[in-house]
Amino acid sequence: MRRVGVLVLGDLFAVATICLTLATVAAALRLLPHPSPIPWGIDVVLALKPHYIAFAAVLALLTTGNYHRKSSEQAAFTLMKGSALLALLLTWNVLSVRGALATLGVFLVTFTAAWSLFSWVRRMLRDFTAAVSSPERWAVPAVLVGARTWGKIPGEDAIPVPDRDYRVIGHVSTGIRAGDGALGTIGDLGTIIDRYNVEAVIVPAQLSDPELAHVYDVCETAGCECLYSLRSVQLAGGETRLVWRGDEPFFDLGTPALKAPQLMWKRCIDLAVASALLLLVSPLLLIIAIAIKIDSRGPVFFSQNRAGLGGRRFRMLKFRTMRVGADAEKAQLAHLNHTGDPRLFKIPNDPRITRIGSLLRRWSLDELPQIWNVVRGDMSVVGPRPFFESDLEDYESHHFRRLGAKPGITGLWQVNGRSSVIDFEEVVRLDRQYIEQWSFWLDFRILLQTIPVVFKRSGAF
Repeated sequence: MRRVGVLVLGDLFAVATICLTLATVAAALRLLPHPSPIPWGIDVVLALKPHYIAFAAVLALLTTGNYHRKSSEQAAFTLMKGSALLALLLTWNVLSVRGALATLGVFLVTFTAAWSLFSWVRRMLRDFTAAVSSPERWAVPAVLVGARTWGKIPGEDAIPVPDRDYRVIGHVSTGIRAGDGALGTIGDLGTIIDRYNVEAVIVPAQLSDPELAHVYDVCETAGCECLYSLRSVQLAGGETRLVWRGDEPFFDLGTPALKAPQLMWKRCIDLAVASALLLLVSPLLLIIAIAIKIDSRGPVFFSQNRAGLGGRRFRMLKFRTMRVGADAEKAQLAHLNHTGDPRLFKIPNDPRITRIGSLLRRWSLDELPQIWNVVRGDMSVVGPRPFFESDLEDYESHHFRRLGAKPGITGLWQVNGRSSVIDFEEVVRLDRQYIEQWSFWLDFRILLQTIPVVFKRSGAF
């Protein structure tokens, strides 16, 4: 109730700000000595009544599920959808008055303003709530059953403090005897719930069937919420999803990989973005190609076999940044590899790099030809880091899970340090995290983070 109340309060403040801004602009335009025609269809939006804007905002946010609990990534994307629906409701009649082009312009302006305002107000209210109220005051008492780490609820670290529902008062042991400061054993659960007025029993660790049945029976009898972590049924780090086959629910214990609908949507976006980028940067590509030919002898482009989706081979294109025959010198320079891992071959101040090549690498311009790989379908704009085929021979079983998506020009690895990330396991973890948490919003966020990373030249050599 408190969480939803804070969200509603923030959204109403945002709506009031929108209405006040529109009214102020409209009044100012009317006071002009020689009013001029308002461009596009902004006059149509300015004429809207406050009660219609308030109704449209509430309808848009409710319809898109902005008051349900979600992860931070899902919440941001859901707020984006709500803002888009609100902009559509506020600008739909511009189409009949000013035409399609004006409607698109007003829609983009309205959507950007609404999304920015809603996001800012919600963040400010959340921080204010955290500053003036103690989480202990609102959170309900909870106990953990079979917890390996006392007092830690899975996923709670990603939840803002004022939005947390539970206050862990202790844990219950799954053994015969209570140890390590436990409140008791599973057999004592009913007494513990009654004694401490527990409202939630959280099970972050896997239980046997009899233990789980007992916990459920006790919670049902006591009217206590029982939460069983999905992580508890994961197998060796595999992805766990609840699926339905007819009327029967199953846990799908599959490896992390983008599913067919996700791949189809991602491919459509990749084609649109890559085609636009090719048109925009084609003059720059020509300038770079001429500079490479002038600087050193050899071809403009450099291609290598890399492992793509499912380990399939493809030829990855780059601008040539090293002298001809650099690959043959790799074994002689292995001692300079600062990662110590042949799967991450990185040499600061590599002597094989040409003058133009050094500049291209510093600004990540050598990656631009990979836009053509995206058009061909070998790569994606955002995705895991492309590795060499030869690395597959040294892969352990969990490393292959990073092959569940097309490699990308940019990705979590690139925006989290690039060459400064020298642990192969950390690179694989970032790739798997991307696949498991993929969304359009995650791709959009990575693209936005890539821009400052390139200009700061973080980890580039």
